[in-house]
Amino acid sequence: MISDFRATTAAGALWAIWFIAWLITASWSAKTVARISGTSQLSYSLFTWAGAILLFLHPRSLSGLLQPLLPTATRLPWVGVALIAIGLGFSGWARSHLGRLWSGRVTLKEDHAIIQTGPYSFVRHPIYTGLLIAVVGTLLTEITLAAIAGAVLLTIGLIMKIRQEERLLTNHFGAAYDDYRIQVAGLIPYVW
Repeated sequence: MISDFRATTAAGALWAIWFIAWLITASWSAKTVARISGTSQLSYSLFTWAGAILLFLHPRSLSGLLQPLLPTATRLPWVGVALIAIGLGFSGWARSHLGRLWSGRVTLKEDHAIIQTGPYSFVRHPIYTGLLIAVVGTLLTEITLAAIAGAVLLTIGLIMKIRQEERLLTNHFGAAYDDYRIQVAGLIPYVW
């Protein structure tokens, strides 16, 4: 039980550090010149927020869904912590590589360009790849029905957001973005 507590604490600390860094660097992005509608943003945000609540906040009203599904004496929580570190590190690398073109919303920035170097040479959406790895890691730190449902909802939200980004970038860059899509996988290198 103590090792699970420490793994959960380590997981929470990694996410907190990542979140604070994300908030601090959010103000450094370039001016937005185009964005998707509020309705479109709401569609993916609902899934993302619902998933985050289930995965991270453990609402007491869902106590039946918060019971561990596996024995707590496994090393699985620490595998989860390692995946969180790897995933958040990869997403952080992608975020810093994107620089001023980053936005938490689906937007086009001033002087927007297709970035094809660094992590963007492996996958088109490395921030989401890293976040999904970290979400799986978080799930492994505490495998409950609520955490599984949260991970599924977060994944659905991110896939919806990816589709909206792909549409916006294809409409803006046309054949150049189509070529990039042909050459580089969306989320999983050499697969999708």
